[in-house]
Amino acid sequence: MHGMNDIISAAESLPVRERAFIVDSILKTLNKPDPGVDQQWLVVAKERLEELRSGQVETISGDEVFAEIKDRFSK
Repeated sequence: MHGMNDIISAAESLPVRERAFIVDSILKTLNKPDPGVDQQWLVVAKERLEELRSGQVETISGDEVFAEIKDRFSK
C-alpha cells in the first residue's frame, strides 16, 4: 500500500476536475448522503422555485447581497 504522502503527491499532479472528484468521493465516505434529506431539499427547492415564478418573492442580485454583507461586517 502506498504511503499517505505518496497518494497526496500523486493526487496533486492530477487535473483539477479529477482532484475534485477524488475529494468529493472521500468526503462522501466521511459524511454519507442521506436520501431522506435529499428528498426534503428537493421539496424546499420546488417550493422556492414556485415562489419565484409566481412573484411571491423578489430576487436580489449577488452583487447586492455581497455589498450588504461587506457593509455589515466592515462596521
